[in-house]
Amino acid sequence: MRVRKLTFAALAVVAGLSLTACQDGEDDLGQVAPSSASSASSASGGSGSGGTDQDGGKDSAGKGSGGQGTAAGTGSSENGKVGKCRTDDLNITASDSTIGGDTEGTVAVEFKNGGGRDCVLSGYAGVDLKTSAGSLSAERTGEKATPMTLKDGESVYFGINYPLNKSGGSGVRITALVVTPPDETKSFSLEWPGAATLPATDGSGSQVKVGPMGSAGQGEG
Repeated sequence: MRVRKLTFAALAVVAGLSLTACQDGEDDLGQVAPSSASSASSASGGSGSGGTDQDGGKDSAGKGSGGQGTAAGTGSSENGKVGKCRTDDLNITASDSTIGGDTEGTVAVEFKNGGGRDCVLSGYAGVDLKTSAGSLSAERTGEKATPMTLKDGESVYFGINYPLNKSGGSGVRITALVVTPPDETKSFSLEWPGAATLPATDGSGSQVKVGPMGSAGQGEG
């Protein structure tokens, strides 16, 4: 009987130790699980951060690309377009360019571009002389007119030819010169720099002729 009691007691001790060991193992496993979850959470968080950076990169690239494209397109369109020369953009002057011995008088009209941008001139300017007998419109010479780009600050000249009054009479007195740039409706009035009078005519045609843009140079007839 004593032997059996000792055996049962021994078994009870062993069983108690086994249960304790099992509980310790479960506690150890329980401590490992949170660590694994933390690692998984960190991995998930890293992936989320990468996605945010990627989205931000897309937004930044999209805005930059779109903004640059729009600006470049607008700038290119504006810089590539050259408009016509407006009356208000031009400094208009006239000078007597008649050379001694000429059978006709010549006035050179200067268009200087002061508009701050390049502009296009094409064709003939309108020219009218105000006289004591009324307004007299100049006729075109018929020379070919070539379109040109007038750079900002540069000048172009055209000539006005008229008959000299050698009749000995008083003739027709010229009071003013009125010039209208090509393709414009706004005119510019200035003092006539040529001979004071034109010979009187029967009114069968204009005595005054105007050449196209570039048909005269400074001081040339």
